[in-house]
Amino acid sequence: MRIVHIITRLIVGGAQENTLLSCRGQHALGHDLTLICGPPLGPEGSLMDAAMGHGYKVEVIDDMRRAILPVKDWLTCRQLLRRLREIRPDVVHTHSSKAGILGRWAARRAQIPAIVHTIHGLAFTAGTSRTVNGFYKFMEKRAAPWTDKIVCVADAMRRQSLAAGVGRAEQYAVIFSGMETEPFIHPPVGRQELRQRLGLEDRHIVLGTIARLFHLKGHDDLLALAPDLCQKIPDLRFLWIGGGILRPDFERRIRDMGLRGRFILTGLVPPARVPELTGAMDILAHPSRREGLARALPQAQLAGKPVVTYDIDGNSEGLIDGQTGFVVPPFDRAMLGEKIALLAGDTNLRAQMGERGRAFALGRFDAQVMVNALEQLYADLLSH
Repeated sequence: MRIVHIITRLIVGGAQENTLLSCRGQHALGHDLTLICGPPLGPEGSLMDAAMGHGYKVEVIDDMRRAILPVKDWLTCRQLLRRLREIRPDVVHTHSSKAGILGRWAARRAQIPAIVHTIHGLAFTAGTSRTVNGFYKFMEKRAAPWTDKIVCVADAMRRQSLAAGVGRAEQYAVIFSGMETEPFIHPPVGRQELRQRLGLEDRHIVLGTIARLFHLKGHDDLLALAPDLCQKIPDLRFLWIGGGILRPDFERRIRDMGLRGRFILTGLVPPARVPELTGAMDILAHPSRREGLARALPQAQLAGKPVVTYDIDGNSEGLIDGQTGFVVPPFDRAMLGEKIALLAGDTNLRAQMGERGRAFALGRFDAQVMVNALEQLYADLLSH
């Protein structure tokens, strides 16, 4: 097949990693792959280097931006339409809200045989203004008829989209977001060595997060809980993986609480380092307030760590509640703290949940499982 993937920007993030693994896996199966994206602007870090060198083509449309910019959006549409008419793909597969709308419009105009869109996270849920929410909901409703199949990374995305009047039930398919599993099982740097590098001792219980230091990622809730948790658990340490614009504010608050010695902030790290850093944890907390299905959850379970997360969007589909971790009612800080304290105080429970979690994540989130599911979906669409 000749396949074109379109995504707004190749920054460090779950949707982008998902897209790159899809491209790599489909190219390995012998398909002709082209990835079209906007420039990787923003503080999150770029995945452009990770996209290059795997044999498929990568093209950048400089006018494609995440923000709503009518002139640039119109120019992007025209460029996408021109390129799709030149490439003449069998399948166009769009990712993220902006590229999903513009890319599907261009694909329909270019009369592409199969048009697929993946919802990694809904643009019209919590976290943006009512005006922007309304605009994106309207546009998603308009774009749905241009789409042959809408892929969701969790069933929660399907339910929320249908409740909002986006598309028809038969258009939807759930394909969990895949990832490279081996580095989390056998990280390049072992747990003991990395903990020593980080200044962690064997007695320390490490509560980790993998998320941008940004609004709605839940770091505020962890900071609110930190004084009480640190008093109850003298050996507790926090390991925050990720960079972002809120780091200076978080560092100031940590300093004001007198907890500088309890926190390790790695800053932005290359994705290849995430497995070894996850291996250094004992527990992962993910109290984000907006997600599709957080990749941090299966990543931690692949590393054999129990997880605690709020029950928002698709997160409850990323673990087995009570067996591989805990799903906490949305934004219930007290319950979040209780589950963290429970795991911190029970070595055997952490080990049991970690073992079950690894088996669960391998069966649901391996990259090849995702690539195989997409292969079948494309074939079914083109056979009709």
